[in-house]
Amino acid sequence: MDHLECCDALAIEIGRFANVMSTMARDEEIPSCPGWSVVDLAEHLGLIHRWAEELVRKRAPERIPRVASLENRDVVRPEWIEDGGRQLVTTLLGADPQDEMWAWGGDQHVRFWSRRQLHETLVHRMDLELAAQRSPRAETPVVIDAIDEFLCNFENDAKKSPGLSSLRGNGEQLAFRPSDSPMMWSITFDEDGFQVSHDAADFDAELTGTSIDLLLAILGRRGVDEGPVEVNGDRRIVDLWLAHSDFD
Repeated sequence: MDHLECCDALAIEIGRFANVMSTMARDEEIPSCPGWSVVDLAEHLGLIHRWAEELVRKRAPERIPRVASLENRDVVRPEWIEDGGRQLVTTLLGADPQDEMWAWGGDQHVRFWSRRQLHETLVHRMDLELAAQRSPRAETPVVIDAIDEFLCNFENDAKKSPGLSSLRGNGEQLAFRPSDSPMMWSITFDEDGFQVSHDAADFDAELTGTSIDLLLAILGRRGVDEGPVEVNGDRRIVDLWLAHSDFD
């Protein structure tokens, strides 16, 4: 997805998050974000939106510290989410996606933030829906891009994180294959770590399902035995990945 597509989809997801939030009790627990309630999750997302907006507006050459919490959480309401989100989208739309700036991922450009904020908002909207025992839905191209972005960022982060040293192997290959898209991701484990590609091969294990079910499983929002995903091949490889890929 390009920058403008991400901005348009982000505006939709902000509205969806606010809408779901408006139907839930503020103190309702979010099982997919252990220890958080609806208001905790909304505060987090609203502050992330405002932090990203400042970064993009200033084309920050380095990280700007972000506020971790609010003194008055009474302001954390659907309207507050919409206000911060609307300003974020406006700032993103007014920026050149090719402009260089700081980002915690590998893509050090404005376009990193439109993509990242779209998927941040998408996943947290689904966190709310899972807590409300609703079945999350989303447009397939957005979900496919969310999986791709996660894997790209995770691979980049793994190069800097010694804590991910368990994700190594001897040439084993794991595939993520959505049933509603021709896209496919290949994870190859070697002694130096792992690499992500779209190469077809004879895989040692596969995780298959609809794109949204794969996303929920890959991000640890739903266990592979709790949803309609299928494991083919060596289950140990799937379990190894899921046990050590807690990153979003």
